[in-house]
Order: sequence, then C-alpha cells, then structure tokens
Amino acid sequence: MRTAFQRDRDRVIHCKAFRRLKHKTQVFIAPLGDHYVTRLTHTLEVSQIARSISRALNLNEDLTEAIALGHDLGHTPFGHIGEEVLNDISPFGFRHNEQSLRVVDFLEKGGEGLNLTWEVREGVLKHSKAGVDILGEGWETLNTLEGQVCKIADVAAYINHDIEDALRAGIIGQGELPPSAISVLGDSSSKRINTIICDIVDYSWAARGEDPTSGPIPPTIGMSPSVNETMNALREFLFERVYDISLAKEDATKARRVVRLLYEYFMKHEEKLPREYALYNEPLARRVVDYIAGMTDQYALRVAEESGLF
Repeated sequence: MRTAFQRDRDRVIHCKAFRRLKHKTQVFIAPLGDHYVTRLTHTLEVSQIARSISRALNLNEDLTEAIALGHDLGHTPFGHIGEEVLNDISPFGFRHNEQSLRVVDFLEKGGEGLNLTWEVREGVLKHSKAGVDILGEGWETLNTLEGQVCKIADVAAYINHDIEDALRAGIIGQGELPPSAISVLGDSSSKRINTIICDIVDYSWAARGEDPTSGPIPPTIGMSPSVNETMNALREFLFERVYDISLAKEDATKARRVVRLLYEYFMKHEEKLPREYALYNEPLARRVVDYIAGMTDQYALRVAEESGLF
C-alpha cells in the first residue's frame, strides 16, 4: 500500500505542469547545445541530491522526493526573466514558489488541485531563498527536516549545474572560479556535489536522533561554516559573472518583451483565453498570469507570433 507521501510524489510526476518543465528555461534561453540544464533536469538533480541526504540521515525519502519534484511547478517560461516581468506587471505580484503552490492546490485537474499533504505543500511554498544568503539572516526555515533538505539541495543543484552551463557557454573559464571553490569543494562538478552532500550529512547528524556529542544539538539541516561561506561566494560569483550577463543578452530582451506583450494582449482579449482559464471566477489579471506562467518557452513564442504581437 502506498504511503501518503508516495501518493503525493506520484500525483506530482503525472501532472501537466511537471511535464512542461522539460521545455522551460533554467538560466540560458534557447541554448544551441543539447546538454544545457532545463527546469526539468534541475528538478531531477534537486531530487537526487535531496534523497541522498535524506537517506543518509534516515529521513522520509518519499516526502523529500515529493517536495523536490514539485518545488518548481509554478516557474514561468524564460526562467527568472519571466518571473520578474510578471511580478512587475501583475497587480498581485508574482513569485514562482507561490505559483507552485497555486498549481498543486488549484490549477491542476481542472481546478481540483492535487490534494497534497501539508508537509509537501509547505516544502513547495517555502523552498525559495528570496535573495538572502544561504543559511543567513532571513533564511526561512521549515517545519519538516525533509523540507529543509530540499531547500538546501535546491541551492547545491543550481550552483553546480549553472557553473557547468556557464563553462559550456564560454561565459567563464575553469580558472576563473573563486579559489575557495576549488580548495574547499573540489575541481569538478561531481567532487563539489559529493563534498556538499557529505558536509550537510555530517553537520546535520543530530537529525538522525543519534547525537554523537555530549551536549544537545537541535535537529536541523545545515552545513559547516567553511562550506557555507564557499557556497555563498560561488552564488555571488554566479550573479556577477553569469546571471547578470545572461539577463542582458538579446534573447533575454526578447523574452521580457514576449511576456509583457502576452499579458497586455490577453488583458484586452479575454475571449482568447483557453476555456479552462475563462471559466473560474477570479479577476482577469489572475487568470492571465496563470495562463502565461504555465507556458513553455516555445509555446509562449508561438502564441505571441500567432497573435501577431511581433
């Protein structure tokens, strides 16, 4: 018999929003190569890292996997570019983690939602870092250790695969990485991931309920100060050398324009919304944002072109 968390995991995997992740941008929009990370491959990497940590700490792997697989269901086309545009133009604002919860609570299954447990729903809602340092001031904690695992696994995954994509794209060279990234974490993606996972497990050992020290340690998920400092340095490096450069490229400018034009178009032409977005009784702006946020990159471009927006 399946547990509630196994059921949640299966419902996430089989929902429409999960399938669309394979055609949604992670960082690089419409890359020429086949090996760049997409929102789906990022999600799978988060799940792998989170499950490895949970298994070592004797936590609930099914809960961990359900949270990890569902955490980015609400992401927009064109990655964080689409999120920024919708946040600017929507009267309700927009955050992908809140939209992810909206997807599983309401938008899936024709307005019925997926009926997930509160543990998974909280993990989906609170996985976002909101621009704060890793484990720093303002880092929101979660009520379950599995949710904490997924939140920190999300950072470990995107830092490592975004480095690999930036190297592949020629935006940075191997010798340009911060020295601490090599000395503390290792000189390859696999070594970095292994170091991070082992460090998190060692630091969070009290979560097993087997405290090897003489004093009480609260069960929480974290990492050692040296690895934490290095991770934050790498994250800052990526913002300066990769993310800001990627966001300034021509395709990023086009992506911003497409999202804005689609919003303006459907706000003026409500009758063009698909039936499922026309029936439920919420403000038009909310329904338009729901529709656009669910689009894949190529679908958004196709709808904009077919609607004569460019």
